[in-house]
Formats: sequence, C-alpha cells, structure tokens
Amino acid sequence: MANFIAETNAIKNVCLLGHGGNGKTSILEAMLYITGETDRLGKTADGNTVSDYDPEEIKRQYSISDSVAPTFYNGKKINIIDTPGTLDFAGEVMEGLRVGGTALIVLDAKSGIDTGCELSWERATKSSVPKAFFINKIDDENANFTATVEALREKFGTTVCPVTVPLIEDRKCIGIVNLINNKAYKFEGKAPKEIAIDGKFADYIATNRSELMESLASTSDELMEKFFADEAFTEEEMGTALEKGMNDRTISPVMAGSAATLDGIMSLLYVISNSFPNPFGKKHERDVEGNHVTVDPNGSTALFVYKTVSDPFVGKMSYFKVMNGTLKKDMALKNLTTGDSEKFAHIYVLKGKKQIEVDELKCGDLGVTAKLSNTNTNDTLCASGNTEYMKIKYPVPYHRMGIVPKAKGDEDKISGAIARILEEDLTVRYENNPETKQMTIAGLGETHLDVIITKIKNKYGASVELTDAKIPYRETIKKTVQVEGKHKKQSGGSGQYGHVKITFSPGAEEGLTFTQSVVGGTVPKGYYPAVEKGLLEAMQKGVLAGFPVVNLAADLFDGSYHPVDSNEISFKLAAKLAYKEGLPKANPVILEPYGTLHVYINENLVGDVIGDLNKRRGRVLGMNPSEENHSITVVEAEVPLAEMNNYTISLRALSQGRGTFDLEFVRYEEAPANVAQKIIEEAKKEQTDED
Repeated sequence: MANFIAETNAIKNVCLLGHGGNGKTSILEAMLYITGETDRLGKTADGNTVSDYDPEEIKRQYSISDSVAPTFYNGKKINIIDTPGTLDFAGEVMEGLRVGGTALIVLDAKSGIDTGCELSWERATKSSVPKAFFINKIDDENANFTATVEALREKFGTTVCPVTVPLIEDRKCIGIVNLINNKAYKFEGKAPKEIAIDGKFADYIATNRSELMESLASTSDELMEKFFADEAFTEEEMGTALEKGMNDRTISPVMAGSAATLDGIMSLLYVISNSFPNPFGKKHERDVEGNHVTVDPNGSTALFVYKTVSDPFVGKMSYFKVMNGTLKKDMALKNLTTGDSEKFAHIYVLKGKKQIEVDELKCGDLGVTAKLSNTNTNDTLCASGNTEYMKIKYPVPYHRMGIVPKAKGDEDKISGAIARILEEDLTVRYENNPETKQMTIAGLGETHLDVIITKIKNKYGASVELTDAKIPYRETIKKTVQVEGKHKKQSGGSGQYGHVKITFSPGAEEGLTFTQSVVGGTVPKGYYPAVEKGLLEAMQKGVLAGFPVVNLAADLFDGSYHPVDSNEISFKLAAKLAYKEGLPKANPVILEPYGTLHVYINENLVGDVIGDLNKRRGRVLGMNPSEENHSITVVEAEVPLAEMNNYTISLRALSQGRGTFDLEFVRYEEAPANVAQKIIEEAKKEQTDED
C-alpha cells in the first residue's frame, strides 16, 4: 500500500497529448512495462491496454476518456494521464491538463507537426503548463527526427531543444542517445543496453548537445559562465537546469523513441524523473479569480475534483488532485460550492480501471473516491479556508441532434441516463424543448454523440435514435386588418353567444399587445380577459405552419353580447374565430432564428470560411486579428441557425481541425420566401405524418 504514496517533491504528473494515432496509449504501456508495473506490453489493436479499458475504447481502438496510471522510476512517482486525440473528446484533454504538471506532446516521426500537435501546444500554453515533446515511431523507415525538430523550432520558437536523439543508419534506428549523460542505448530483450557511439555520429551529437547546453545555460548565471568558459556541465546541473527551464517555460525538451520497440522509453523516464516539474516546483496554483494561491504540502488539506464518472455498481466516482496539505482516509472536508461536508471513507489511486486503496495522498497527487453525496466536477473541497481553485473551462458543444426513443416507455430510463451523463461530461447539453416537442442533445461532434447514444444503451438499457434537431421557428404578421368573430350556439335551454371585432396589426412587444377601444359597452369589460385569453391560446399555433405567433397587437374595438347567452367561454371562442379569420389576411410570414458567429481561423483560410458562410445564407460583418493570437483571424457574421447544425463538422473538414467558433442566438428575422415555403411544406408533412 505504501508503495503508491509519494512525497510532493517526488511526484511527476505527466499529461500525454497529441493527435489520435500517434501512440500516446502505447507510450503509457511501454513505460508501465519497462518499470515492471505490467508483465506484458498491451496493444490498442488487441484491446488489452491499461488505459483504454472502456468497452467503447476497445471497440473503436482509440481513447475516448482520460485515464491515469502511476509508475515508479528513479525514486519518483510518475502519474501518467492518457488523453484522447480526437477533437470530439477535447473536454477530457482539458481535465488532464488541469491536473497535469507537464504536457508531453506526442508526434509521429514520419508525419511531424500535425493539427493535434498545434492544438496541444495552444491548450497547454493557455493552461500555463510546461511543455515537452516525444517524437514516436522513430523506427519507421521514413522517420525524420532532424526535420521534425527543425519544424518544431520554426513553429514554436527556440525554447524547443532536443534532449534525446536517435542514431539512424540505413534508415533504421540503431539506438537512442541521452544528451544529458551522453550515453547511447538500444533496447534488447527486456532492458535497454548501453551501446558504443560510432565516430561518424560525433558531429551530429555535438551539434544537438551544444544546442541543449546553450538552452540550459540560460537558466542561471553560473551555468552561463561555465558555458562561455567552455566548461562541462555535470549531470546533476543539467537535470536541475532543465527542470528550472521547464518551470520557467524557457525550455521545451524533445525526446525520441518508439513505443513499439521500446527504444528511448527508458531515456524518457530518466528525463521525466530527473527534470519534469513536481507539483511544488510550480510554487502556486490559481483561484477562480485567477489570483495566485501558494502551494503548501504541510498546510491545510484542499483538493480539486477534475472528473466525475457514474459507475452503475459503485456509484459516483470523484477524481481529484490534492492541491494542498495531505488527504487522509476518513477525513471530512467542506465542499465550497455546496457548503456540504463530505467524508472520504476510502481513498484510491487508479491504474487504468484498477483501484488501489491507500491511507493518504500527499499534496500534488491524484486519486479517486466514491459516493461523495453532493460533489461534482470543478468543486473545491477543503479542511479550512474559502479558496476555490480555478475551474476547468470546457469547450461549448454546438453539434445538436434530436433524440427519439426506440421503444415506448423508455423516456424515464433515458432521462435518468442523461442525468448521469451530464454529471460525467460537461461538454454535453440536453434540452427537452416544449415548443418543438423534441428532446435534443448537443456534443462536440458526431463521434461524441454516437458514444453517448451507445453508452445510454449499454450502460443504462435504453435505446435511442438520433434525428435532425428541429428549429424553433416563429410566425408574425406584417399588415393591419380588421375582422370579426362570432360564436353562436343554441341547443335548447341557455345558449352561447360571443361577438368581437378586432384590429390585428404588427406589435412592438414580443408577445401579445392587447388593447380595447370599445365604445358604448357593446362588449362588457368583464369579457375582456376572456378575449385576451382566447387570443393567447390561439397564438400558440400560427396559420402558416403551426409555429407560435409573436409580435402581435390586437385591439378589441367593437362587438355584441346577449344578456342571457353570453359568457366567458363564448367570447374566448369568438376571439379564436377572429384570429383564424384575420391572420391569413394580415400577410403572415415565417421568422427564423439568427445567431452571431465568430470563427477563429488561420488567415489563409479566411476566403474558404467566407465562401462557406455565403452558402449558408450568412452575412459577414467583419474580420479582425485575434487579440490572443495575431496569426488567427476572427471572422464575424450573422447566420440563420437552421444552416448551422453541421457547422462543427464542416469547419473541421475545411480547416483540418484547426478552426474553432462560437455561436450565440441574437434575434428572429423574416425567412426568405423560398426558405419559408420549404419550412411550411415540411411542417405540414410532419403534421400529416402525426395524424
């Protein structure tokens, strides 16, 4: 049990980032295998890896959620956080970055910088997390380490410098050189073997080592003096300088290797254990206001919940990072979000899906507990004080679809399942829209929603289908008309009689503006509310396609009544008759919702974005450089929401995943005649199908 407990200065939290398929999960497997945490090297294709244990991950052969596995090397506890490389699961990446001490960005040695690499760098930079690179698949015959490093330096600056380099001969990797201890290794059998460095690689190694020395020298005056005096740095000095450079964000080390052959993995562990920042190296955290909060391993206990998982058997699992002090078993902490006290009856560390119970966890460590009664993702729990830690900012989901139960009576199961999913995944939005009479769910893309639907079926036993999300259109009128409505019914005994004359016109207010200008008491005042109620009920269905009517003014100016047969229901029905008579004559039109769109895109793609928006009936309002990144252009436009349901997918395809956007409803506008006609036809067809 004690083996899984480490002091703060011996903890390294490493978040694996990068494009899907670059081998993040395989690198985790390799590290666990080399350090003896596993006795076999799991493979994604075989579905037997430690971190991809969810049935959906095994089926799809890629990660869909972040997972943690600790290992131990050189007296350090390394918590490796494996994150998905697919854009649809970006929320999981943000969780890993929130608690990771270093972002280790994984690249393919053949393809070099890709979209995943660029996005990982941007996300880690925004999260103020030190960055490092691992160039994987160096055993590929088309691998080009030097070109990849040069591309990284050109893209991200001179902070990028190699720390381990491959020895390539006849397009094959014959070993990995650790530039810190200046030794070369080749993995043979179950361990790396030191090999001699052929003299023909001397210039290559000297060039890379000089680059590293120069970067390390910049971290202190003492090392700078030694560098200019051409004095050698000790291995300890180099390790310390690299850690300082990473903490200060002045060095982003590059390592090379292959998760398949295990070459370079031991050197990677060496660099992580010696030089990746520990939680105390950061010196401070941030609170919800962005202010610095001192990290004190000996202070009052505080933790941050970065992830929630609903387990059908165990219940709610809360994943956390100890932000301050030490968390001990049976401790009670106050949730600063809810005010509730929560008891930690059991504390676990996770190795994939395996839970290992511990008695305590030190500041900076990662753990999980079950059955906290009222605690959710982004909550801060502490023994004392009122400092809330900075919350994870999740991407907003815009890919919305309708949900239709496959079997009658499954609605309760579905709502229960979605409630659990909303606890787990804060990049999901759900709505049961009374206006469109449709349940909708929004996610970050097609795959994201497909995984959710599969989870609803397999985990909660309810089957649903996805359909197009309905757009909440409106109707209104553009012309003023005067009409009357008379309800008269006689069937023996007292009858029913109501008679109104109403002027309908476009209204200034969103709903109904009801006035009365009756002269001489032709309609008694006691019936005015009934007339208004009748109109409000009638407005729920427009005369064109049955959509709600807005911005309607109605003036009751005349009518008649019967002293015996008139009553409220009669005048209510008379008002509805006037509505049905008058609105078709008042030039009714369809209104569609419009939103303000901001697209964040590389300058060379602006033309493509504008062309696509024109096809979607969008109106481009302007283009400006992004305040955060001047290489990004912000295209601002107004767009009909009906044309934007698949925009998440289209923009990704257009920009190779580099473009992002935000979209906010702003107002309703009259739909063009051809669009309105199509909307009316589809609405009538749907009504016919329902009948």
